[in-house]
Amino acid sequence: MTTFNTPKQPRGRKAGRRSPLASVALIAIGLLFTGGAYAAFSTSTASAETNATSQQTVGEGQKLFAANCATCHGLAAQGSGSGPSLIGVGAAAVDFQVGTGRMPMQMNGPQAQKKKVQFTEEQIASLAAYVASLAPGPGKPDASLLDAEGNAANGAELFRINCAMCHNVAGAGGALTAGKYAPNLKGVTEAHIYEAMVTGPQSMPVFNDMNISPESKRDIITYLKYLEKTPSPGGLALGSLGPVSEGLFLWIFGLGSIVALTVWITAKSN
Repeated sequence: MTTFNTPKQPRGRKAGRRSPLASVALIAIGLLFTGGAYAAFSTSTASAETNATSQQTVGEGQKLFAANCATCHGLAAQGSGSGPSLIGVGAAAVDFQVGTGRMPMQMNGPQAQKKKVQFTEEQIASLAAYVASLAPGPGKPDASLLDAEGNAANGAELFRINCAMCHNVAGAGGALTAGKYAPNLKGVTEAHIYEAMVTGPQSMPVFNDMNISPESKRDIITYLKYLEKTPSPGGLALGSLGPVSEGLFLWIFGLGSIVALTVWITAKSN
């Protein structure tokens, strides 16, 4: 009788069964694939929602522009005899001009007057987004440049060199030619100061990043805000207009008092 010996199975694993490490690897691959697919889908969805929101904002801005600005600046912001082209001025110019109430203009004159703002912040943002979509231009400044926590001493030096000849060393403003003027900078927001420097409204020159770096602009803002918070060391500031106002004060009140006293003494002597 022939005896057949059945081969023995190796110990530790039954026949036809995968290693536990293989199962773990399959689960890990499945999780990675699922997570990657979900992340890609979420990113594409968020990007699509952002683009849709941006397009909606631009569309709202275009409607507002057509209703309030196109009369002077043209339907395509190309400009006309009543207003300049806005192509390439960027969101910063719109935020400054509309955010300070200078636009829409109340009446024709040497320069636009600051007045009550006519639009909400959302509407201003929509107008800025529409104008920015027409061509590249200066954008709104980053919040880190508007904290007024820069170097006030450096800002004071830069302001004296670049701005004081028009705005006065204390930022009190001053008269220019042809009925124009440099406005008082007290109470102007940090964002609008920065936007004025990069866009050059009215008679003001443009100070791009090659002329004055963003950090230096932050220093100038810091200096101006320091002036607002610090009282005049000499007491009555007389409008911070410098020797002009001080000289007028002396001539009118000082010499006037002397003349009045002289007349009174003469009258008593007689």
